[in-house]
Amino acid sequence: MLESPIDRTIETFTGALARATRNDSPWRHWLLRDALPGDVIDRILALPYRAPVKARFDGRRETNNSTRVFFDRDAQAHHPVCAELASVFRDPRTVAAIEATCGVDLSAARGRIEYTQDVDGFWLEPHTDIAVKLFTMLIYLSDDPALADAGTDIYDATGKVHLGATPYGRGLGLIFLPAGDTWHGFERRPIRGVRRSLIVNYVSPEWRATAELI
Repeated sequence: MLESPIDRTIETFTGALARATRNDSPWRHWLLRDALPGDVIDRILALPYRAPVKARFDGRRETNNSTRVFFDRDAQAHHPVCAELASVFRDPRTVAAIEATCGVDLSAARGRIEYTQDVDGFWLEPHTDIAVKLFTMLIYLSDDPALADAGTDIYDATGKVHLGATPYGRGLGLIFLPAGDTWHGFERRPIRGVRRSLIVNYVSPEWRATAELI
């Protein structure tokens, strides 16, 4: 019996999760490799969403809420890869693997997937993520060597000391459980190309923007 695309992506992701490198300093996080099948990444990159042209860069993503791209019900209805990834991150096998690896209870959580395309001028101020986010994962999609320095910046537990950036590359990723010390962002620096990523969150029932959810 042929393996379904959803089953194959679940197998790839949960395998990457099992092999993830855990780091406890400056706060607990995991680094992923080969987080998604290559053809799934190709299909994401082929989606008809253009990188922003007139975005405002003030260190916060929510400033450009009107142009953000989520794999919501509408995206799932129009683009099969969006529907497949939504199914992957709703699947009990995926949720159970995340819970076991990261020690987080997602029994009441819902998923949210954002597709980001950051261009030169973009930056993010250090922040920890809001309390209703129970789980945060970034999966990087671009394979352009010019973007090798485009990983997420990590700060110490005070948010005052910049410690460096995570590796950026196709299929690489970062996971953490938002808490008071999980300071991260994106320092002002040139972006040589388009920094494409998926941001996957599981959020608590208090999340208000339910139209964004998968």
